[in-house]
Amino acid sequence: MRFLVMKLARAAKKSPDFKIDERMPTSAILAMLFTVSLSLVRGTWRRLFLGGSRGMVFIGKSVTIRNPRLVKVGRGFVAEDCTEIQGLSQNGVRIGDSVTMGRYAMIRPSGYYGGELGVGFEIGNGSNIGAFAYIGAAAGIKIGSNVMMGPRVSLLAEQHNIERLDIPMKRQGTSRKGIVIEDDVWLGASCCVLDGVTVGRGAVIAAGAVVTKDVPQYAIVGGVPARVLRTRGEQQGPT
Repeated sequence: MRFLVMKLARAAKKSPDFKIDERMPTSAILAMLFTVSLSLVRGTWRRLFLGGSRGMVFIGKSVTIRNPRLVKVGRGFVAEDCTEIQGLSQNGVRIGDSVTMGRYAMIRPSGYYGGELGVGFEIGNGSNIGAFAYIGAAAGIKIGSNVMMGPRVSLLAEQHNIERLDIPMKRQGTSRKGIVIEDDVWLGASCCVLDGVTVGRGAVIAAGAVVTKDVPQYAIVGGVPARVLRTRGEQQGPT
């Protein structure tokens, strides 16, 4: 049984090194196999309506995919329970291989009730979208490969204009620049990245940070607003 689950997981995620902890009881393995099998059945049906897919797709319960013809997914895509993807956008939604989208995460390039179309969303191979994440991709968001994302991360690729005082802010429109998250970045739990920001390769964003400007490669940033705390690989002095 353990071998069967490992074989299925390795095939789905294209990860030959995947292993199951030897301490996991057989009952838990059986429950996992049942859940994964149901997700595969749902994914096999739902992928027929997507704009493109490769390999196995795993879809949890109560998953919403709007405008699915504008959504393309790679091998081993996992959408956990209650996730939501809005495909409607200029460039659509492009998801690479071995990407997992955690429970209640949302990708929204555009609204549901008209208005200007958003640009779209792209994420590379081996990355994940954390549980309860909000990906507001109106100006376009591009995430690289092997990016780790904690729960409740917000990527907000749009800013409301607020300068005028004679009309409500909600009627002043928005500005859009886009967000880029390069390869091998770690986005800590509940951090927020605002429009116009590029997070460089190998950077770490601390939990709860609010990122308002570009982050250099391999930098570790934290705080509100976020600032560089140190660079990965630097020799740390005594504390």
